Amino acid sequence: MKKPVILNTPESQEYYFHEGCHILELSNSPDDDEASIARARVEPGKTTRWHRLNGITERYIILQGTGLVEVGDLSAETVTAGSVIIIPSMQPQRIKNTGTDDLIFLAICSPRFQPACYEDTESE
Repeated sequence: MKKPVILNTPESQEYYFHEGCHILELSNSPDDDEASIARARVEPGKTTRWHRLNGITERYIILQGTGLVEVGDLSAETVTAGSVIIIPSMQPQRIKNTGTDDLIFLAICSPRFQPACYEDTESE
């Protein structure tokens, strides 16, 4: 049986991910394989690289800012605080910050995100 856990991740652990955004891993551990939670931050005018996740469903929950998200065959759509984007496994995706402030969102993956599942598809 798993024990309750309270996690507090310091801002100093944010890092730049080659996809084109800054990531703060809030929860990503083999002790909780069912899901991971990261805070993503995209700077104004920046667009993440086209990519997909193999075997992982990802959900974006927009917390702050304005962006343009592209997923699979869907038309590009403007997203703002409160928007939720559900991205099934192997669907190409990217997001652009169209505002003047940072675009900040939670990326919730199930099962948990592992780097080996990430596939850059920018050149396809």
